[in-house]
Amino acid sequence: MAETEVLIIGCGIAGATAALQLARNPRRQITVVTRAPDPHESNTQYAQGGIIGRGLDDDPDILLADILAAGAGVSSPHAARILAEEGPPLLHEVLEESAGVKFDSDSSGQPLWGNEAAHSRRRILHVGDGTGAAIMEGLITALRSCPNITIESNATAVDLITFPHHSRDPLDNYRPIACHGAYMFSRGEHTVHRYLAAATVLATGGLGRIYRNTTNPQGARGDGLAMAHRAGARIVNAEYVQFHPTALAAPGAEGLLISEAVRGEGGILLTPDGRQFMAEYSPEWKDLAPRDVVARAIHHEMETHDYSYVLLDIASRMPADAIRNRFPNIYAQCLKAGLDITKEMIPVVPAAHYFCGGVLVDEWGRASIDNLYAIGEISCTGVHGANRLASTSLLEGLVWGNRAARHVEEALNRSLATKRPGFADVPPWDESGLFAEPDPALIQGDMQTIQNIMWHYVGLVRNAERLSRAIRELRHLWNEIETFYRTTKLADGLIGLRNAIEVALLIAQAAQHNRQSRGCHYRQDSVSVEGDRLI
Repeated sequence: MAETEVLIIGCGIAGATAALQLARNPRRQITVVTRAPDPHESNTQYAQGGIIGRGLDDDPDILLADILAAGAGVSSPHAARILAEEGPPLLHEVLEESAGVKFDSDSSGQPLWGNEAAHSRRRILHVGDGTGAAIMEGLITALRSCPNITIESNATAVDLITFPHHSRDPLDNYRPIACHGAYMFSRGEHTVHRYLAAATVLATGGLGRIYRNTTNPQGARGDGLAMAHRAGARIVNAEYVQFHPTALAAPGAEGLLISEAVRGEGGILLTPDGRQFMAEYSPEWKDLAPRDVVARAIHHEMETHDYSYVLLDIASRMPADAIRNRFPNIYAQCLKAGLDITKEMIPVVPAAHYFCGGVLVDEWGRASIDNLYAIGEISCTGVHGANRLASTSLLEGLVWGNRAARHVEEALNRSLATKRPGFADVPPWDESGLFAEPDPALIQGDMQTIQNIMWHYVGLVRNAERLSRAIRELRHLWNEIETFYRTTKLADGLIGLRNAIEVALLIAQAAQHNRQSRGCHYRQDSVSVEGDRLI
């Protein structure tokens, strides 16, 4: 059992920023929980390309226009404006000053601005091609220096504690849904504990592991999204799953992200027989077109010509020493796979990368459930719309981590006298009568089934027949997994499997409902839209 003022579930850039900003008040007690043994481990850790700053010939209006253009008409202008105006100054305040992150610069100390797809200016700050790792190193060091922050690792959130769902008082049925913490599974002890909090912040990252081909790490399986959905939070834009155009297609190294910055530095895409093709799909942007356009172009070339992959050429476009200096991690990882990117072209395929939808939140990160906030990739602020602009994700986590912290601080100051439920008001986790041990073969088999269904039927190209079949098969699997869950002792893999099937169904149903192709939701059987009426 644990009681804290603020419970933050997840420790990437969004969760860590929220904790760091809240810790400025020495009286505030913050608990940060992560399922990973090492708190550095998160989606942020694997971010390669960089984070948006304010370029030399840049301003908020120019960045806003780029975000809205990439979002294909679905981005919230208000949310995008917040990001464009608040993001770059916060980057300096939180990452450079508080966390001590040093971005790449020239000999005179001026930033080396990178370029990425669909950006009209060079505005990307980076630390080689390991920007996320550098950010996490700085943030975790800063968190550990704060005496009022407790970091607990190796703990998996099972479900949110919400009233009236978990209340012992039947009169709570007449009150709005409110969150009071979460049930947490200790992966070391194999026990479930109640964590009670005045405010709960979900910062659990993405859900890419529900697809067969993905750039996401093992922990990205939709835990936070599934918990919020079960509790009754509003989920929006779930059909918008962004596929990164370029993941390495080499035996034993599948899923390694080949950063968009490679194309930003001049890399070009070619078919296996040496034909450049992006001008056919995007005459204006060519290889630097928005991600959804590039991913579909590659997919179309692969399907039409039966290619197993396409090629990304940076070797002939950039000196070898410059490649090694700019992309040290990609160079090293590809070398491990037997590929020298200073001499050879890189075989690449699209892979599930980023979730543009999520738990609907307002400009302060508040979800539709009282006392619950969602920040980072699990949330839908409205910034990304139907297709995320490159390198906005880290900045969004930073901005809404800060905004959620500000709102939580104000809310706690207003409600210091408000009675919060105690441990006597919340039932403990009950596993009595459960004797079956979780079978790893069943968990792995079911997860692979989910991944295959999502890849083939709810992937880059969708249609009514594929989506109908996906929903039928996922519903059947949901029933099987729920029975499995209700009769089996808890394990991290079982928790993740239950969450994966929940979010897979959410995405498939949203994709079926939205019959219009837009951004990264592409339907072969797309209909025209006039006003609000499908025609």
